[in-house]
Amino acid sequence: MKDGKFLTLGIETSCDETAASVVADGRIVMSNVISSQIDIHTQYGGVVPEIASRKHLEKINDVIRKALDDAGVCPEETDLIGVTYGPGLVGALLIGVAAAKTMAYALDKPLVGVNHMHGHIAANYIEYPDLKPPFMSLVVSGGHTEIVNVTDYNKCEKLGGTRDDAAGEAFDKVARVIGLGYPGGPKIDKASKEGDKDAIHFKRVYLEDGSYDFSFSGLKTQALNYLNSERQAGREINVNDVAASFQEAVMEVISDKAVAAAKEYKRDKIVMAGGVASNSRLRELMEEKAAEEDIVILKPSPVLCTDNAAMIASSAYYAYQNGEESGLDLDAVPGLEF
Repeated sequence: MKDGKFLTLGIETSCDETAASVVADGRIVMSNVISSQIDIHTQYGGVVPEIASRKHLEKINDVIRKALDDAGVCPEETDLIGVTYGPGLVGALLIGVAAAKTMAYALDKPLVGVNHMHGHIAANYIEYPDLKPPFMSLVVSGGHTEIVNVTDYNKCEKLGGTRDDAAGEAFDKVARVIGLGYPGGPKIDKASKEGDKDAIHFKRVYLEDGSYDFSFSGLKTQALNYLNSERQAGREINVNDVAASFQEAVMEVISDKAVAAAKEYKRDKIVMAGGVASNSRLRELMEEKAAEEDIVILKPSPVLCTDNAAMIASSAYYAYQNGEESGLDLDAVPGLEF
């Protein structure tokens, strides 16, 4: 506790960002330190789990120390330790969990394990200080595409999710084949701005009536088959047109389903979350379609869309206020469900 504020130290190591943050009263970011490994993994075309784990181990202490220094607090002044314990890469998660448990034990502070996906939603509590549940949430990231009905700070009902490839995974694979490289999402988004979204018709997969699930595997295969056939025929491929057309097919389905869910459940707000939530075309489509139904779209700034520890600290704060606490036997759960 400092200046009457409840301080949560958040720790995030689910994939390839080593992050730590101090957040006051669940909403006020006092520090937000992120050490990214993107440059390291780009040469491999994706995240290499073993390398990610080693880099987390190298960086974790320095990142936590800097987060505390930037916030102007000493470890003893923190009131709660929050840490991502899943889903994610098991080796990466273990580094963060071990660091959090060590600090909780040494400082005699309560510990809360946070579901990474709940953290993404909580990023909006930081961005919008007056935001309160209930609302509908659209969580779109490298490994997840989910529509979630948030009824309270600690109560989330998943209405639909990906049945195969998540949007981010599909973007990475298509971007690699058309030569844009890794990470695919931002590169396709950038290329799309110079392309024609109507140049190539890729199918929109809505699945059965009333379903809020997603399937992008078939769309990804269609895009790859198109590229192969064009190359075999010796025709020049317009990378920007492929990027724009593929992106449109993905984002149109996502936005249609998210707005339909909000309408069915009578939610007047859709909260966007996850790395892909920073995609410019998805934001445009969400705004357009939601406006037709008098639904407000809320979206975090890009730094809060990507993996960060401020969102983990916020989620941990609300879980702790609800009476939740983890023991020192907390373990990484790489396949943790929503």
